[in-house]
Amino acid sequence: MLDEELRLSLPTEDDLPDSDGKPVDNELQVLAPILLRSILAYIWADRFDWFFGVNMGIYPDPYQKAIGPDGFLSLGVPRVRDSNKLRLSYVVHQEKVMPQLVLEVVSKKPGKEYSEKFRRYAEMGVLYYVIYNPTHYRRDKHEIFEVYKLDAQGTYIRQMGNPVWLPELDLGIGLEFGFQEGVQRDWIYWYDESGKRHPAPENALREERVMRAREQISREREQLIRRSLEEQLEQERIDYANNIDQERRSTALNLFQRNMSIETIAEVMGLDVEQLKFLQEE
Repeated sequence: MLDEELRLSLPTEDDLPDSDGKPVDNELQVLAPILLRSILAYIWADRFDWFFGVNMGIYPDPYQKAIGPDGFLSLGVPRVRDSNKLRLSYVVHQEKVMPQLVLEVVSKKPGKEYSEKFRRYAEMGVLYYVIYNPTHYRRDKHEIFEVYKLDAQGTYIRQMGNPVWLPELDLGIGLEFGFQEGVQRDWIYWYDESGKRHPAPENALREERVMRAREQISREREQLIRRSLEEQLEQERIDYANNIDQERRSTALNLFQRNMSIETIAEVMGLDVEQLKFLQEE
């Protein structure tokens, strides 16, 4: 009871700063996490037990300064609140769940991704720490893409491979060359357990448009073939009927005028019933 009363007396996101007032260093710090969030919104459209924050402050302790990763994933929290109120920040004591993954995109100005943030995320108990350093990895003496997992002793251990499978999240994460936001470059994507990349909405829509165009072309081709065959068949029918010489044609027409059955005429004249049908239609 006392713990619950203490929790309710703690500052909430409405009481805490929701911004440090510092702009992002480069566009990728926004685009990279937004891409990851959009993929989750696409593949987990029917799930509402997750939240992916972009450039949002995390308060593990409301009396300490927030830490603001470029992106973070938290499972087991509502993606959409009952009140439809959007989050101002992520206050752990309110959410009751520590984010399981954080993403840092290294900027031109060193942001202590490999030192202070490395230590603080470990102390917070964040299970996975992903660092994307496409431009300054040589400066920092690290690789472009690194994934760390917190072990039982509270130490981050580098996870090798690309993509890296994250079993607790039922997701893989990796770096791959792709086309997003009109830009061709390496992007961070989610993957399934087999290593297959989950589609981004932009790519999925493009593939759907291509598939629909192919289906339309296939339908039009089938219609052209069908019309061509029908025209060919009609011409063959006309040629077939025209093969009857003029004298026999006149005789058959006279017999039609006498209301003689087509079967009888065919038998008497030694003609095919189908030929006589064409004559009858003339």
